[in-house]
Amino acid sequence: MPTSHPLQLSFEEGERLLSDIASFGNPLPHLVLTGGDPLRRERLFDLIASARDKGLKVSVTPAASPSLTKETFEQLKAAGVDSIALSLDGSTAARHDDIRQVPGTFEITLQAAKWAGEVGLPLQINTLVTDETAADLPAVFELVHTFPLMRWSLFFLIAVGRGEQLNELDPVKAEELMHWIQKLVPRAPFQIKTTEAPSYRRVAAETMKSLGMEPEAVRKTSVHAGYGIRDGNGIVFVSHLGQVYPSGFLPLEAGNVRKQSLKEIYQNSEVFRQVRDVDSFDGKCGRCEYRRICGGSRARAFAHTGNPAGSDPICAYDSALVHAVA
Repeated sequence: MPTSHPLQLSFEEGERLLSDIASFGNPLPHLVLTGGDPLRRERLFDLIASARDKGLKVSVTPAASPSLTKETFEQLKAAGVDSIALSLDGSTAARHDDIRQVPGTFEITLQAAKWAGEVGLPLQINTLVTDETAADLPAVFELVHTFPLMRWSLFFLIAVGRGEQLNELDPVKAEELMHWIQKLVPRAPFQIKTTEAPSYRRVAAETMKSLGMEPEAVRKTSVHAGYGIRDGNGIVFVSHLGQVYPSGFLPLEAGNVRKQSLKEIYQNSEVFRQVRDVDSFDGKCGRCEYRRICGGSRARAFAHTGNPAGSDPICAYDSALVHAVA
């Protein structure tokens, strides 16, 4: 059985990090405890209590394992956890377990979703969007209708880590899927959110303009929470070793909380400054008139080009070509 890394942040270091997070002030950040499996973290519930005492909202993304029991959900609810997130990457056991490469996780996830509803824990379902999963997404949508769901979050693949075994959508398929999502939003009984697909906001803006609305209205709609660049701009990822990154998908280390405060790294590091500066972007992202509401995925740009200021290859839009045609 896997064991904890010997150099992971201690409980005391975790508490100092929580105080550092709270020092950002109002609005206080929302803490998401993820992994691996955060349920295997020693003194997890003490850390949750400390975070709640500091006024932080807390969400947990547990792994689908036999330790994910109804009692666990009751404990999370009693601890004041605001929501949980579970991963569901297929509409059937064969599809989901093939993506996860762990037999049995589909049934565990379905049961966990049921228990979340029974104990009253708001639930988010995360679904990976790849060339392999795209055709199944309508069936996944129908399945999650049966859950007590707060939000369905569609994670567009960044080909790093285990994701290198899967295939990203090409720009044409990605564009088609984003239009499908846009049409789905009004009839969904829960929020729908995209992750690492900021060009969805451009699709939404174009739809709104076609209806006579101003693009500025995009950021005023609930489905478009997270207006503009998100990697390193409203989002920060701290690893179990204290390393700080603009997001969990962008492996550019900006510092370490063992040496600097998280607030200092977030506000002043060169890495974070670069990914937030939309006017420094290269190629079609740099010249795009939608860069302030979209900005492209900095994580995907880096994965493909080695440059976090590069262009997002999943986006089919190029303002230069549009203007040339016009």
